[in-house]
Amino acid sequence: MLARIDARWLPFADIATAEVPFSRFLRLSLFQLTVGMATTMFYGTLNRVMIVELGVPSFVVALMIAIPLLVAPFRALIGFRSDTHRSYWGWRRVPFIYVGSFMQFGGLAIMPFALLLLSGEQSSGPVWLPYVGAATAFLLVGAGAHTVQTSGLALAGDLADEGKRPRVVALMYVMMLIGALVSAILLGGMLRAFTPLRLIQVIQGAAVFTIVCNFIALWKQEPRGPAVLAWGTTTERRPRFREAWRTFVAGGHAVRLLVATGLGFFAFNMQDVLLEPYGGEILGWSVARTTGLTGIAAAGALLAFLMAARLMERGSDPVRVAAIGAGIGVVSFVAVLFASPLQSSHLFAVGTFLMGMGEGLFAVGTLSAAMGLRDATQHGIALGAWGAVFATCEGLSMAVAGLMRDALGAYRAAGGFVGLLDDPSMPYGMVYLTETVLLFATLVALGPLVRLVRSGAIRRAPDGEFGLADLPA
Repeated sequence: MLARIDARWLPFADIATAEVPFSRFLRLSLFQLTVGMATTMFYGTLNRVMIVELGVPSFVVALMIAIPLLVAPFRALIGFRSDTHRSYWGWRRVPFIYVGSFMQFGGLAIMPFALLLLSGEQSSGPVWLPYVGAATAFLLVGAGAHTVQTSGLALAGDLADEGKRPRVVALMYVMMLIGALVSAILLGGMLRAFTPLRLIQVIQGAAVFTIVCNFIALWKQEPRGPAVLAWGTTTERRPRFREAWRTFVAGGHAVRLLVATGLGFFAFNMQDVLLEPYGGEILGWSVARTTGLTGIAAAGALLAFLMAARLMERGSDPVRVAAIGAGIGVVSFVAVLFASPLQSSHLFAVGTFLMGMGEGLFAVGTLSAAMGLRDATQHGIALGAWGAVFATCEGLSMAVAGLMRDALGAYRAAGGFVGLLDDPSMPYGMVYLTETVLLFATLVALGPLVRLVRSGAIRRAPDGEFGLADLPA
């Protein structure tokens, strides 16, 4: 069936080889569907259910959702271990993907019960048990997803030709967005009539789907090799990390890019834990409807990916692409901010779509700029630094946003605000206003980087070529 489709409608068909057809890459990318589903559950369903329906403080919810990000800095170690570990079965990637899948399954299996205890349903036992249970569940799902994604991308890189690996990563990113979009629609429909029992059924159904989907994706993908990898013997001294880092930051170009990247991701991700509670508490949206917000944002990110690909295939500046994303982000937060006084659900949905588009353009633009920094020997440290900045800023931004919402809400409940400020939407509005200001600061930080592209310090991708060396946010 795929062979009969015109290649123009299969944008990644060029990654296929005689040994590995395109359909095999497409099946392998199914593991990204489960990662996208986990993203939807964390940022589109569970955060709203915990804050609005279960009454869990926003700061606690933000910390729980940020727990999986603790694993993100260890992705490089996971990838290294999957490269070099002893494999008596002859597989390198398969054991890591299986272990990661079972970690996801275990975390999703215990998560709904931990959340119900966290909401105050506990009648006996130590008071700290619900917190430990919920933290363990989120950590297992996050660690499992990172392990599956890292090892799965490594396996995809093993199967692809070296020159096509960036295109393979781009395909995996698109599949993750599709997974988030489709799961938002399905989860929203299943949670239309919300009850605690329904929540248990949906989350545990997601656990079963994760196992089945990952096993189908992995079936007969990795060829078996020697049991123990041979180590080369060379007298050449391996460069030390601090020497490589000193080379990477020489001239200040990398530091400027990482500062702008950090500001942008901090601004975009403060709303991650509050967008769905805002729709439920302020605009009166149901659980099913707020779950669809993640799908709306994913659709915006998918459109942003296509736009960025088209622009950079024509030789556009990646820094300008990132700046366009930040500008769209400003518009999106203003739209969400005015959705409450206007009581406009349509404005809220449009703002969410623009939010996904803006962050998508910003992520692809800054990642492409990091790929173009310095020489090819610096790609690893550039991408590692970009990923570390993203994970750190995302976790901190959600914690700060949750703390701001709780503190301002408590101050308002105590009678601290009067007049127009005495409004239930005010704590959320202050978070969105802060994000808008931070995006303006991001645009200021991106300004000097445009000159670096013109001078050649940040290289553009060759005309007609577009791919990703790592997954954008």
